[in-house]
Amino acid sequence: MTSTLADVPPLADDEIHVWQTAWSADRGELPFTSLLAAYAGPGAPAVVRGEHGKPHFPGAFGSLGFNWSHSGERALFAVGRGREGFEIGVDVERVRPRPRALELATRFFAPDETAMLASLPEALRLRAFLRLWTAKEAVLKANGGGLSYGLHRVAFRLDDASVVPVAFEGEIGPASAWGIDALDMGDDCLAAVAWRGSERRIRVFTYAL
Repeated sequence: MTSTLADVPPLADDEIHVWQTAWSADRGELPFTSLLAAYAGPGAPAVVRGEHGKPHFPGAFGSLGFNWSHSGERALFAVGRGREGFEIGVDVERVRPRPRALELATRFFAPDETAMLASLPEALRLRAFLRLWTAKEAVLKANGGGLSYGLHRVAFRLDDASVVPVAFEGEIGPASAWGIDALDMGDDCLAAVAWRGSERRIRVFTYAL
């Protein structure tokens, strides 16, 4: 569904809205902040940044959680409602050759994840690596700790069509407290949205600039 800001639909409490749009350095974060303003409405405070750069609203407006990501010419904006400080994160990664994918997994992923990747045919390994990477990034961005928290501390299992949380260490845990949804972005990108809380309906829109 292609929409403009005038078409932003109501956001139900059991929904997460994900907007895909084009990314350019010239526009920067303007598409994200424009969408955010449409959801927040009048009177919203300025966006503030956490210690590791996570954007959020302070105070009562913190019940509106949001996050954004871009890779290449693709960008995503995710938004949902929950308790004050609602945690939501999104990540998108362009599919491009990554000859060091298994080496990176060995250094930064959980051992079981690395073993699973190593067992795959090389033709399937890149997309599996990116499915894990986007899920991890989405959770870490939602929590606000960023990559410094440790990719190995949020471990997943890959099913045919889903990424399943298995073991989350530290303040992010437990894994059962999180919802993860792998987003269908076509052949050229992989993406995931993550949130802390109960199951949500994911609605995907296209923002026409």
